[in-house]
Amino acid sequence: MEELLGILKQMHPDVDFESDVDLIEDEVLDSLDIVTLITEINNTFDVSIPAEEIVPENFCSAEALWALIERLDEE
Repeated sequence: MEELLGILKQMHPDVDFESDVDLIEDEVLDSLDIVTLITEINNTFDVSIPAEEIVPENFCSAEALWALIERLDEE
């Protein structure tokens, strides 16, 4: 989780990703951020995020992203 928080903080150092911020609803992450994030997650965690998993629910918080990474890592 710390590595994921590091990636997110590099993208937006002014955001506290550990709080209950809705990253999509609050417009913290835009479409370019999502593409960058997918690439960084793929490179860092060696998981591939399929197109059907690119939904707001999986990107709404650091916790949701971490749950997605863990789930994909188990597959």
